[in-house]
Amino acid sequence: MSALIDAPTVAPPPIFPVTTASRDRRRDDSGPQGGSERRQFGSSQDSGRPEVDELAAAVDRYKLENRRRFITYAELYDVVTSLGYERP
Repeated sequence: MSALIDAPTVAPPPIFPVTTASRDRRRDDSGPQGGSERRQFGSSQDSGRPEVDELAAAVDRYKLENRRRFITYAELYDVVTSLGYERP
């Protein structure tokens, strides 16, 4: 039993390979400069229906002005009424 205690220990290999330098992708300088905001639903403003396109542009403008990614139904109602729509 003393032979097991005196045996040299070997470290197991690492689970993940060790790299010499990691790259921080959040600070990637290869992209365009300027900090412009990426529009996710740009193609939705080309529906072929002017009323829908006007509403989409108004919602997009509201989101930019108020720095909101998603809006509530109350905010959508405010956008719709600001366009002149009213309940019959």
